[in-house]
Amino acid sequence: MKERRPAKGSGTGARQRAANAARGTAQGGKGGTGGTARSGTGGQGGRGSARSGAGAGGGARQWSSRGAGRTGGVARPGEPKKAAEKTLGGEQVEGRQAVRELLIAGTRKVREIWVAADLDENEIVGDIVDIARSMRVTVTEVARKRLEAQARSEAPQGVIAFAAPLREADLGTFLTRSGRQAPFLVAVDGVTDPGNLGALLRCCDGAGVQGVVLPRHRAVHVTPTVAKAAAGAVEHVPMALVGGLPTALARMKEAGIWVVGLDDEADRSLFDLGDLAADGVCLVLGAEGAGLSRLVRERCDLIVSIPMRGRLSSLNVSAAAALAVYEVTRHRV
Repeated sequence: MKERRPAKGSGTGARQRAANAARGTAQGGKGGTGGTARSGTGGQGGRGSARSGAGAGGGARQWSSRGAGRTGGVARPGEPKKAAEKTLGGEQVEGRQAVRELLIAGTRKVREIWVAADLDENEIVGDIVDIARSMRVTVTEVARKRLEAQARSEAPQGVIAFAAPLREADLGTFLTRSGRQAPFLVAVDGVTDPGNLGALLRCCDGAGVQGVVLPRHRAVHVTPTVAKAAAGAVEHVPMALVGGLPTALARMKEAGIWVVGLDDEADRSLFDLGDLAADGVCLVLGAEGAGLSRLVRERCDLIVSIPMRGRLSSLNVSAAAALAVYEVTRHRV
């Protein structure tokens, strides 16, 4: 499993091709400028740039040398720099279950996988290596210290994958009935805690939620911590980013979908939804502490609460999501 293989393109032939490319660049004039883009820099983790496919340098060993290449881009001199639009993210996936599910799902390109050199044999890690080999994805064994320096979550479990970003779903696809099943959606109003969002997405996958709507700004997207907490759910739950959540909720109402907000001060109980839960419904969950914003609350058809019998007045957003989505599912099976 740890056999070294010569890197593709090494040797005299590679040097000759490099020399030919250099001569072509010199003759090409202005059209020959270019740069190699490093993906996985997603910024959400806050600990520096993530380098996808950073290679097997520094003594690393490659278990498979036929992985996908790096992406590239051409710089345009004189063109003003544009602020990068916030995307779903997901380029760096950490944790054994999350990485295995990334490979099994096969919905996006995986460029390289890092495995800690001192990692004990494990069934999940074995699956990761076997699946990656079958998909011709490079698996690189690196020092534990280097892997943890690259990690953006607290416990990457000795495995990191570098992949293409997650694809955004279009909100319009969420608003139509799929066969006999009315739309079942979840909208998240400004949740910023990555652990909560990851756990929420895992619950949505388990309960059969058809789509999750996230604000493009002032909310967490799919960071490595989110992907790890979701345990692979980010590969299966479609997510749409919207510029304004109140406007998105208004579109849902126009499409005949009930918009139900959760708030611990509401008089009506979540468990009184009844037949409404079997119709097209979108559950709206508020941010930690702040709850639903004013405009989002105004767009809701009704506000419900989860009854609290103890001394505490509320649950965190992922626990509230678990109860709410399964209550809706209970009426739809």
